[in-house]
Amino acid sequence: MNIYQETKYIMDKYNVNPNKNLGQNFLIDEQSLNKIAEDVKEDDIIIEIGPGLGTLTNILLEKARKVIVIELDKKMCEILKARFIAYNNIEIINEDILKLDIDKLAPKAKVVANLPYYITTSIITKLLKTNIKDITVLIQKEVAERICSMPGEKEAGAITYFVNYYADSKIIGDVGKECFIPSPKVDSSIVKITKLDKPRVEVNNEDLFFKIIKENFTKRRKTILNSLSSIIDKAKLKTILDELNINENIRGEELSIKQYADIVNRI
Repeated sequence: MNIYQETKYIMDKYNVNPNKNLGQNFLIDEQSLNKIAEDVKEDDIIIEIGPGLGTLTNILLEKARKVIVIELDKKMCEILKARFIAYNNIEIINEDILKLDIDKLAPKAKVVANLPYYITTSIITKLLKTNIKDITVLIQKEVAERICSMPGEKEAGAITYFVNYYADSKIIGDVGKECFIPSPKVDSSIVKITKLDKPRVEVNNEDLFFKIIKENFTKRRKTILNSLSSIIDKAKLKTILDELNINENIRGEELSIKQYADIVNRI
């Protein structure tokens, strides 16, 4: 029985109707599944978010010392319990990932997951603020390209700067929409995120740092002087930009992460 047949069998057996509100699209491509899990070692503790029917879980359980699955859908948790009843290296948690203390759960774990698209950026943002060093996730291709672009590039967004502040990231594979049941409307990419030992730049106020970046990307058509005038006194900002030799008519999306850090550190 191949993965497609196995997935269909489980869906029929348990009368599963994928929940669109929870972003349930089940990956059925063996090559893609193996690519997501390729760096898992036998001594690893893995956190899998949104395991669904357990297609990726099945591979992880054979490779890792322990797999902690976090699933919001109670029905999926019951299916996982039944499917993997013979395994002693799985822990199933029926919770919202965004409400869990990941560091208390498993501080030295790696994250390997096919993330629900509707909360991808929220999950990645949360994970980067934990002690987890290695994150391999399958996400929407457009979001992957934004995350893995460099600050200042055309594809960059606020999430680009956020990820780049904490980590290195790269796309290690693409997955077509036809590789899922049901098929989503978009293609996907596998992203590898490796946390840095310390943030890429030093800032004296992280909250303000991310606030001004977000503000700039919500007002992309404005110059940096105008987009930040609601946060920083315009005259003061102009002085700072002059001191840093930054053109006041530049748009925020053109700045490097170092330039943002320099602005914040002078406020």
